[in-house]
Amino acid sequence: MRLPRDISGVSLARALRGFGYEVSRQTGSHIRLTTTENGEHHVTIPAHDPIKIGTLSGILADIATHHGITRETLLSRTGL
Repeated sequence: MRLPRDISGVSLARALRGFGYEVSRQTGSHIRLTTTENGEHHVTIPAHDPIKIGTLSGILADIATHHGITRETLLSRTGL
């Protein structure tokens, strides 16, 4: 599945709410999200519009690994 090329950091943070991620803090142009599902996990997302494709790929891979699912499953469940 192809990654979206036009997603912003704020939109990604909103989409990850379905996996239990909530904004724990924001410093400058970076948003820190935290979840306690499957153990505590933190991820930092740049609040850029759009997020660079390599950065987005790394963030999604990290989240997918934490939840034990594939990146494609993560994309379909978030609606990205």
